[in-house]
Amino acid sequence: QVQLVESGGGLVQAGGSLRLSCAASGRTFSGYFMGWFRQAPGKEREFVSSIGWNTGTTYYADSVKGRFTISRDKAKNTVTLQMNSLKPEDTAVYYCAAARYYSRNANSQDYWGQGTQVTVSS
Repeated sequence: QVQLVESGGGLVQAGGSLRLSCAASGRTFSGYFMGWFRQAPGKEREFVSSIGWNTGTTYYADSVKGRFTISRDKAKNTVTLQMNSLKPEDTAVYYCAAARYYSRNANSQDYWGQGTQVTVSS
């Protein structure tokens, strides 16, 4: 059974930092793309960042480029999202996702975590 378990969310002031982690288990993710999506109240789930498990190639939404950094640890089967210079508009539930093919479309992801809340106060 595939499991993606997020941790690291919380409340932070604008300009602060948070580090999200996703622990993946239940299958080999070789060849997969591991990503982060977020969903704010009343809005659709949107792409944040993704990383190729094998290649380490990274992808970012324009809104987070230069502020967020995604990485993966193959030995620990974890994906991390380092979020710096946080803004109130970054407030959302953040979801870890895995997809067999690269896509920024939430409907194209194969597996999802349960989500972790990130709240940025102004």
